[in-house]
Amino acid sequence: MGEVTNAQATARVEPKPQIESRRSRGYRGEVVYIYAFDVALGMQDLPISHLLGQTVTEFGIGQDKRSPREFSFYKPQMVKLPVQERVGPTGLVKVYRTIKLLPLGAVSITVRLPFEVDDLLHLVQFHDLEFEDGSLHREVRHLAEQVVDELKTYYIKPHLPLVEEEAYTIFCLESPLVDEEGKIISAESWFKLHRREIAAVLTQEKDPSVLSDQEAEESTSMYLSYYKDDLVVVDWDAALIVDDPAEFDESIYIFELANLQLSELEAYDRILDETLEQAYDDLSGKSLRSRRAILRDLKELRIDLTRFSDELQNITKFFGDWHLARVYERIARRFHLNEWHAAIDDKLRTLDSLYHLAAQEQDTRTMVWLETAIVVLFVLDVIIILLGVHI
Repeated sequence: MGEVTNAQATARVEPKPQIESRRSRGYRGEVVYIYAFDVALGMQDLPISHLLGQTVTEFGIGQDKRSPREFSFYKPQMVKLPVQERVGPTGLVKVYRTIKLLPLGAVSITVRLPFEVDDLLHLVQFHDLEFEDGSLHREVRHLAEQVVDELKTYYIKPHLPLVEEEAYTIFCLESPLVDEEGKIISAESWFKLHRREIAAVLTQEKDPSVLSDQEAEESTSMYLSYYKDDLVVVDWDAALIVDDPAEFDESIYIFELANLQLSELEAYDRILDETLEQAYDDLSGKSLRSRRAILRDLKELRIDLTRFSDELQNITKFFGDWHLARVYERIARRFHLNEWHAAIDDKLRTLDSLYHLAAQEQDTRTMVWLETAIVVLFVLDVIIILLGVHI
């Protein structure tokens, strides 16, 4: 397992000095909006130096929790765009935007806004963010279109217009947190005290009292804590992270990868549905295409989908970190990623069956033609022999 340095252990384990045992109540942190776009069937393996006027770099983060010695982490290409100043729900804020490019034909865009609020429920207004001149959703979609337009020579069969993106919101609170008296408490203790409010923030309810006990417990049931001052709560449409700001990035990235997987699985499913529908028409005789053309297209698609599946699995190489793997496990359960994989595997097996059926039918037709040709040649040979005898 990876070793934690003395400095890291001291920073994360030693208690705060007594002078900091009290702090003003309220919350400080950032809201992170994640958007995953399936923009193409794939991406050529060519170097990209600049995008939208900014230098392209390789994304990477460290790890400070328990890790194996051989730590592996998927590192896509990324671009940080210039910081903007916009008017948000709480006034003038700085907006940080990052674009990540993945070889399986996906683009992930994250938008981060710092906040400082007196009450946890004030975070509800950050859902479906609206600026003074339009929605964040519209701006991000336009940004994705710009990326595809600039990189169109790199993309394999780009999807235009873009399909609907997969969006997710993460509320990141700086630790340590405090109780009603302003005393520092553990993240788990704070969670138990504010569970209903957390549920309201995640489900976009301004009044937590309208939620049933069952919903409040269900929407906050998937939570995880490693140190006393950190916490991750995962729901279907949003999540809550409590941690030191320096540790936000690694957890956010896990959500980003899971969100990308969900987006790509949905795209994968759409491709398979369209392909199966076409295959049924082709094999039932409704199509005028030749069997050879049908087999060629099915073969090419099977190769593309196999490559696509390999790339999709490749982006989850963060399992080298035990804590991140546990976080991902919660997200995968909430996103039903295993069910998506199972459904797609069933459709892929159906497609394979149709391919083999078409191949067998083509082989049968070929054999019939060969046997017919042999019979015709034999008959001709007999006729020639008989004509020779009579002559």
